[in-house]
Amino acid sequence: MDIVAVGLGEVLWDVLPGGKKIGGAPANFAYHVSQFGIESHVASAVGSDKLGDEALDVLNGKGIDTSYIKRVGYPTGAVRVALDEKGVPEYRFDSATAWDNIPFTADMKELAERTTLVCFGSLAQREGVSRQTIRSFLQAMPVSESTLKVFDVNFRQNFYGRDVVETSLKMCNVLKINDEEIVEIARMFGWEGHGIAEVCRRLMEAFDLKVLILTCGTEGSYVYWKSPDGSEEHFLDTPRVEVADTVGAGDAFTAAFCASVAKGKDIAEAHGLAVDVSAYVCSCRGAMPELPKSLKER
Repeated sequence: MDIVAVGLGEVLWDVLPGGKKIGGAPANFAYHVSQFGIESHVASAVGSDKLGDEALDVLNGKGIDTSYIKRVGYPTGAVRVALDEKGVPEYRFDSATAWDNIPFTADMKELAERTTLVCFGSLAQREGVSRQTIRSFLQAMPVSESTLKVFDVNFRQNFYGRDVVETSLKMCNVLKINDEEIVEIARMFGWEGHGIAEVCRRLMEAFDLKVLILTCGTEGSYVYWKSPDGSEEHFLDTPRVEVADTVGAGDAFTAAFCASVAKGKDIAEAHGLAVDVSAYVCSCRGAMPELPKSLKER
């Protein structure tokens, strides 16, 4: 089966101190997956407005298929991004946006039926229309050992709750989470007082996950997975680079890891590429820099 990847959820503008750049975790994911030669799409919505026109133009210019980004009667989303002294972003989101109202159309169902790799988050599930579209898409995907359904948690402000998180965990088989989000997950499920590794193991068992990716910023990253011999764990340090900003770095990590696994690389190889791609994105402004040939060829 050919690999078909989809970033499912929000498309929006990151309004940074130096100007605006196209973003949204699913769009970032789809762009970076496409850089590894994989057919890649974004399933989302924009408004019939200038920002929507610009979003489609930019994504098309980056070679991303926008056929499944629908025009709806709501404004194209934007998020105000403030960076601290370390380049770490803080987000403030518009409400009642196009990406809150993604329709599940007949052509989107057809896309879902041939999608083998999807990445979705919690943010685009803050309102009912897009939440149901995401669930319908996941349910329509092929049932196969090679199908990867990646839940990239992406807690933002107060746009999440236990119902969304628990349902998403039940529908995914790969979880991508960071060190702050796992603390919130532990609180949500009453697992406070347990170490991070134990919480990861509990999540793996409770939701029958194939893979759990835990990123800890400058403190490195872990990948947990199940092998025929039992549970496995792989740790890598975070490469040291001069950080421009960290916007989209986690999405690039997820994309590189999943593209590698989808193409048959082992977990250690996929993890190694992911940390290097993420570090490169941190050294650039914005979420969608073009990767150097040396990374793409790995």
